[in-house]
Amino acid sequence: MTFKRPSSTGWAALAIAAVCVIGFANMAFAEDAAPVAVVPNKGDVAWMLAASALVLMMSIPGLALFYGGLVRTKNMASVLTQVFAIVSMIGVTWTIYGYSLAFSDGGSMTHWIGGFSKAFLHGVDANSTAATFSNGVVIPEFAYFVFQMTFAMITPALIVGAFAERIKFSAVMLFILLWSTFIYYPIAHWVWYVAAPDDVAAAAKALAAATDAAAKAAAQAKLDEVTGSVGWLAGAGALDFAGGTVVHINAGIAGLVGALIIGKRVGYGKDLMAPHSLTMTMIGASLLWVGWFGFNAGSNLEANGTTALAFVNTMVATSGAALSWLLCEWIVKGKPSLLGICSGAVAGLVAVTPASGFAGPIGALVLGLVVSPVCLFFVSTVKNAFGYDDALDVFGVHCIGGIIGALGTGILVNPALGGVGITDYANITGNNAGTYDLATQMIAQSKAVLATLIWSGVGSAILYKIVDLVVGLRPAVEQEREGLDITDHGERAYNM
Repeated sequence: MTFKRPSSTGWAALAIAAVCVIGFANMAFAEDAAPVAVVPNKGDVAWMLAASALVLMMSIPGLALFYGGLVRTKNMASVLTQVFAIVSMIGVTWTIYGYSLAFSDGGSMTHWIGGFSKAFLHGVDANSTAATFSNGVVIPEFAYFVFQMTFAMITPALIVGAFAERIKFSAVMLFILLWSTFIYYPIAHWVWYVAAPDDVAAAAKALAAATDAAAKAAAQAKLDEVTGSVGWLAGAGALDFAGGTVVHINAGIAGLVGALIIGKRVGYGKDLMAPHSLTMTMIGASLLWVGWFGFNAGSNLEANGTTALAFVNTMVATSGAALSWLLCEWIVKGKPSLLGICSGAVAGLVAVTPASGFAGPIGALVLGLVVSPVCLFFVSTVKNAFGYDDALDVFGVHCIGGIIGALGTGILVNPALGGVGITDYANITGNNAGTYDLATQMIAQSKAVLATLIWSGVGSAILYKIVDLVVGLRPAVEQEREGLDITDHGERAYNM
């Protein structure tokens, strides 16, 4: 069989066929042009899962070793067990109901608390997504779920340092169960339950496109609904990039209240209570510093320039705070200590947490340099003056450092100081640029600080009293003297 070139009739047939093919292709293209769901970027997904692992490392082994090294030998296993058990318990409760309470719509109560629509991870699967802080960008909801889980794990674990060496294990577990439910989850919802940028932008565009009064009223109502369905403090304009209020002030004030209610350790002020292993403490502090990059840079929920900014801010603020504490201690006490530089590093990490994605690097550096002298003053002069036994300085470092960071964020976000400025997703003409006003922002930051102090402080006091009535807070004096390793757990951290 030989191939023949098409005749005129053949050319006509080919032309008709070509028209048909093009027509069908256009029809198919028109169908494909329908709105397509946004697909998570693989790089963002990989970064968020890595960040989640880094934050878990902050708790175990980071915080566990940091705290463990600071207590006496007879209580080392006790502290390690407390931190490990808290992490494990929160992993269960977060999955069952915590995530839903913190990050779902609460209906008429959505300003204050989420609902149970996502309890037992109902409706959350490998295909569901969570919004980030950029228009048109999402991540798998599972990635957001597990990232926020690690925050819920480390926050209550921070508290145990305040009353270390003098609380029963059963009391720790019951208190943390109640505290995470009634204190942490509501505050996380207040600050971090925000509207999806795409929803705000879509509502704003619909309002701008409305041509008659009725359409404008409907569009405005929709925009108000979207922007109003947020947590109370988020709606008030409070900025907290990674947990100054939710994590550090929250845990710090709960720790102070616990230290006051439980009372001082037996022999406090008389017996030597020096850290048993500064080596362990230094290892723990180093793990905290490394893990904190996941904590702060991960809080951007994607991998972009803001993520890099948060990473850099975390590095420079921590460096400045560690050096600042070392120098201040050297001047005041005559010797620069390993414990001092480790404490300074943690203070810097705490202070930069709320500002990490909002400040510029120089602002973050100044924040780190400023926070250490203030925290040093509280963990030495103030604590000694009032005589409370905050064993591992949870209040002096985390609460005070968190307050400085939260208030500092309101200042350092100012573009004139190198900050990123305020984001307004309803502004469809100015690249989401909002208007920064110092007084307005500081009022919002102060409101968030005070709300956290009051809710966590008063709420924790009530919960401590409930726990004391149910299981009792303190072990017997003889048990405390022997050490909680043996009396609570029947084992020792070291065989001697």
